[in-house]
Amino acid sequence: MTVEAARERMVDLLVERGIRDDRVLRAMATVPRHEFVPPRYQGDAYADSPLPIGNGQTISQPFIVALMTEALALGPRGSVLEIGTGSGYQAAVLAEMGIEVYTLECLDGLASAARRRLRDLGYTGVRVFCADGNDGWPGGAPYEGVLITAASREVPRAPYAQLRLGGTMVLPIGDEENQELVKIRRGPDGAEEGFLGACRFVKLVGRHGWSK
Repeated sequence: MTVEAARERMVDLLVERGIRDDRVLRAMATVPRHEFVPPRYQGDAYADSPLPIGNGQTISQPFIVALMTEALALGPRGSVLEIGTGSGYQAAVLAEMGIEVYTLECLDGLASAARRRLRDLGYTGVRVFCADGNDGWPGGAPYEGVLITAASREVPRAPYAQLRLGGTMVLPIGDEENQELVKIRRGPDGAEEGFLGACRFVKLVGRHGWSK
């Protein structure tokens, strides 16, 4: 099977699992996920499963990427703070949708590799920073969306504070064994939470160790 056919099949499976946003589906039909995984895993790049990318980190399964992106419900000129760049795949999907992306990765090697990869694939507008995601990134705030691709026990305060009123944060909350994917809208009267289902992510890491 060609990568194009495998990618088309991946998108068909996303539709079968309930993803409806055409912009999300078009982006995931375009971004070459096989370019965001190590060579030894490229044959499995379009399977609906996470894959190792080194440094104890993973690239999320396509369904979770699509679900989180859809849950943000952003317009074409929105801006997103992503925490946990990893290989850069999620950032590429957002950029493919015309969204302005600021993405943070606390591991130098992953940040440098993602920056290079995104540039080489033409996603030159994605801003990649090596920084502690627990602190967010004030330079682009306020954001229409905040997307966190690693789990913590509670909502990180700084990134939430950088969310625009009416904006949406999507993140996994929980410990190593039990996590829930949560959608939080910053409303005028406080946070409005919704739950998207059980999930399993690596822990949110800062420069000074595990987040709490």
